[in-house]
Formats: sequence, structure tokens, C-alpha cells
Amino acid sequence: VRMALLEADVHYTVVKKLVADVRERSLGQEVMGSLTPGQQVVKIVNEVLTDLMGGRHERLDLSGASPISLMLVGLQGAGKTTTAGKLAVFLKKEGRRPYMVPADVYRPAAIDQLKKLGEQLSVPVFSSATDMDPVDICQKARSAAQQAGCDTLLIDTAGRLHIDEALMGELSRIRDAVNPSDILLVADAMTGQDAVNMAKSFDDTLDIGGVVLTKMDGDARGGAALSIKSVTGKPIKFIGVGEKLSKLEAFHPDRMASRILGMGDVLTMIEKAQSVMDDKKAAELEKKLRKNRFTLEDFRDQMVQIRKMGSITDLLGMIPGLGNVKQLKNLKVDEREFVRIEAIINSMTPQERRQHGIINGSRRKRIAGGSGTSVQDVNKLLKNYAQMLKMMKKLNKGGMKGMARNMLPF
Repeated sequence: VRMALLEADVHYTVVKKLVADVRERSLGQEVMGSLTPGQQVVKIVNEVLTDLMGGRHERLDLSGASPISLMLVGLQGAGKTTTAGKLAVFLKKEGRRPYMVPADVYRPAAIDQLKKLGEQLSVPVFSSATDMDPVDICQKARSAAQQAGCDTLLIDTAGRLHIDEALMGELSRIRDAVNPSDILLVADAMTGQDAVNMAKSFDDTLDIGGVVLTKMDGDARGGAALSIKSVTGKPIKFIGVGEKLSKLEAFHPDRMASRILGMGDVLTMIEKAQSVMDDKKAAELEKKLRKNRFTLEDFRDQMVQIRKMGSITDLLGMIPGLGNVKQLKNLKVDEREFVRIEAIINSMTPQERRQHGIINGSRRKRIAGGSGTSVQDVNKLLKNYAQMLKMMKKLNKGGMKGMARNMLPF
């Protein structure tokens, strides 16, 4: 455990404490009847990891008179501006009305980027200019937000390549002027222990309320996630798991611990499904499956829904046990295959989608030409679809019991 954590770039003092806690809780403890000694240790490690990262999800502090302010701070390149856009998406889902404030006057590109994000998200953005004082920008933006009927200011502050007095002085002046409800440090998870040291410096000066870890979809091993709470005492509130503006997840320590230990993350997977699935459509689909009326049209619609949940590789990683399957460890699913399948189904007529049996040779050739694929691709899709229908028919006839019986060793 010690070596795995050190390789994941966890702070050595944190590793020392974690190993000591695991040893203390493991020695002399009675093994539960349902677990082996090895499983008991994994259970203890999971619990200690969860406690180390905060134990539970910490929500944004949105208290105070409207409009409240959320201040984003961090070094240059950590992803503050993109995170501001992602938080705007999150706040809109929560029923709030965000207003974005570009307070980084040293990088004209940052102002332009935030304005483009605002247009894309239909979120108002304060009209900043590089010759304005950052404190004046934030104060004027509050009045503008009130007039626009917005209740949450998202302040994108300036960053530097490293921490210096000028940066900290400016951020302190902004904090004193706007009295933010929450100060979020945006840190790059790929920097490992550097992210922890940086978090401590920002916290000492600004008393941050929490951390947003970006680039958690890359090669980051989670070392920063394990160390930040322990070293600074401040919680990780969100993690960025992709470049898209929807790719911001609330940070749940118990789920992150399960991911680190290869136990999957079913709860996050369920939340993703609930965010894209329609209850009424799901009920209709269930009826169709029970009556063996699952058409190619339904197949396409379900595939679109699943793709909205994220990459298939990420979804497989959330399923318990699959992280430990050797064949799947380095599996990279070709997402373009789904684009091809969708194109093939879209090239069919409505009748062909509902009655795949009528698709003869000439129709297959036409569908291949319309979708920019080959006849072999069309044949492969139809073959796989026919096999799936057979499997569903077996399941509806109670085939699961038969399948289970065949798997038993007696």
C-alpha cells in the first residue's frame, strides 16, 4: 500500500499516517464472517482513504445576500477559465442564474475565452478590458449582475506561472472588496505533490473554501486528491474529468477511494444515467423489451443516450471488478464505431428501422452508400442486432435461470 501511494505521488507524510492508521485498525481486529482477512484489510484501506479525503462530499457555500460571489484562484494553465464555464453549467442545473466576470486583465485571451463561453452557454459576461483594475471590475460586475437579475458571480481571477507577492496581493484585494461566499482553488491534478504545496500557499494567504482538481481524466493517479485534504484541511469540492463543459463532477471521497482500489464507482454511473435518461422513455423501452419489439430505431436512441454519459472506457472503469480484469486494463474503445452505427441506422428508411427483415441486398448497398460505410459494415450491424434480439427473447422466457444453472459447478 505504501509503495502504491508513493508511486501515485501522494505526499510522504500522508502515506506515513495512512499506513499507520491501517496497521492500527487491522491488528487484532476480528475478521467479519462475510470477509476473508485479505478482504478485511481492503475494507479498512477503503475506509481510511475515504476519511483521509474528507469522508463526505462538501457542497459549495452559496450563502449570503444575492448576488453572492464565487472566486476562482490558481496558477496559470490550471484551467480556471474553463472551470468557470463548467461551474456555470453546474449552477444552471441547480436552478441558479450565474454571471461570469473576467478579472484576468493580463491575458486578453482569457477575457475573450470567457466571453465566448458565455455566448455558448447563454450566460451573461461582464464586459472587462485590459486597462481596468481587477477590483473595480468585480465591484462593477456585482451591480451589473443585480440589474441582469443574476444571483451568482463567477469571478475568474488572474494567475501566474508561480506564486508571487503581486499575485497574492491582488487576490487579497479582490477578496476584501467582494467578500466571496466561497473561494475555490483550481489545481491541475497532473502536478501531484506540487498541487498540494500550492494549495497550502493559497490557503495560508486567502483561506480558501475548497479545491477543484482539473485533468482527472488524464494520467493523474489521484495523489493530489489524497494529499490536499490531509495537508490543508480544505476539501476537494469538484473534479474536472474532461474538456467538455459538462465534464465537472462533484467530488465524493468514498467513490474516489473505490476507484483508486479498483472497486468501481456505480453511484456516479447511476447519476450519469439519471441525468441523460428520460423516465417515460425508459418505461416505454421496458415494455418493448418485454414484448420483443426492440427496433433498430430504439437501438440507435439508446446508443445516443449512452454516449451522452461519457466515453465507454470511463463507464467500464466504473463497473466493480472490471478494473481488475487484465484484458480490459488497457482497453481503448473506438468511439468512432458508434458514429458509424448511427450513420448506418440513419440511412435506413423508417420502415427498414422497424422491420429489419426487409433489408435485402440492394437495400444494404443503398444504406452503405448513404452512410459512407461498406456493405460489410451494414451486414455486421444487422448480424449483431439479430443476435441481440435472440438473447433478449431467451431472457424474456426465463433464460437467465437456465444460464445460471449452466454456470454452476454441480
